[in-house]
Amino acid sequence: MSIKKSISKIILAAGVFPLFSFAFSVAQKYPSYTYVFSEFGVDQSYVYDEDFERFVLTHESQIMSFYQHSLKKGKNFLPMMRGYLLEDGLSDLFVYLSMVESGFSPSAASHKNAVGLWQFIPATAKHYKLEVCQRFDERCDPASSTNAAIAYLQKLHDRFGKWYLAALAYNCGEGRLAKAIERAGSDALPILLDEKEKYLPLETREYIKKILLVAMIGEGLALEFSSANSGMFEVEVQGGTKLSELAKLLEMKPKELLGLNPQFKDEIIPSDRFSYTVAIPEEKMILFYLRYELPEKKNPIKPFMVSHYVTLGETLEDIAANYETTAEEIKIVNHLSEEYLSVDQFLVIPVNHKVFISCSQKK
Repeated sequence: MSIKKSISKIILAAGVFPLFSFAFSVAQKYPSYTYVFSEFGVDQSYVYDEDFERFVLTHESQIMSFYQHSLKKGKNFLPMMRGYLLEDGLSDLFVYLSMVESGFSPSAASHKNAVGLWQFIPATAKHYKLEVCQRFDERCDPASSTNAAIAYLQKLHDRFGKWYLAALAYNCGEGRLAKAIERAGSDALPILLDEKEKYLPLETREYIKKILLVAMIGEGLALEFSSANSGMFEVEVQGGTKLSELAKLLEMKPKELLGLNPQFKDEIIPSDRFSYTVAIPEEKMILFYLRYELPEKKNPIKPFMVSHYVTLGETLEDIAANYETTAEEIKIVNHLSEEYLSVDQFLVIPVNHKVFISCSQKK
């Protein structure tokens, strides 16, 4: 055989199998894909999908840089986030969904008014009991927002049955995903992400690929997300406390403590509750308990009572605001263990004298 013919055969073979050779390199370069795909319920063969291969080839350098930058921001939150996910039966790899959403910036905000590590919009935040007001935004609280995200992801999984579908719905919404599955006639990932049919928006198609790629990078690097001095510990602090005073007590810089608690917008813990949960570095735990003592809680119950029947869509916070009382007092009086309410449920509302007189006059 001539050299010319040999070269032609080599070129032909390269032209026929370029994607196969690259797919093999993806599997070889990221052996963690087997674990990552299994945790998200993705079929192992997806590593050979042409669109996914192309995405990895095009974006791996950029995603690697993004991963490293995000890891620096989130090192204090990650042990807690992983722990919460595992405690509630989810894969701890869902931390990568949060990474893609926010770059692990607790105060990240989008043009759609989504805020926090898990990017909740106000309506979804309210549904999952995250308090959002002028001085306090629980979407920025790593602990509260992670628990809300877990509840939301569990709901999405209950509806769609697969974790990668839950991730897709988290990005594009339940309705849009349901319509895409109906149009495609399948919930298989390669079909839903088909670049020609475009069953899902481009943002969503790339969203799940980013999660899978950043997870393959992260798990492949096998970096420890926690160290002896990078964990976070939650403590109860009295409402009205200044973070600067707490930081001084813990021998920390105020900016450092605020970085762990960005939910407190003006660096003062609101005074409308007896206590709030505050995150401190794990190594400051002993110092906190040596130097800080939460004042004894006084009976918060107001002396007058009125009746109330729950209407559709009402929350404890809504009712409390209408009667100038607190959700905590309503829970105590009515022996409620959780904040879930049902329509026409009867509640006794503790109120002050002014509200009691006002309600009496209305009757």
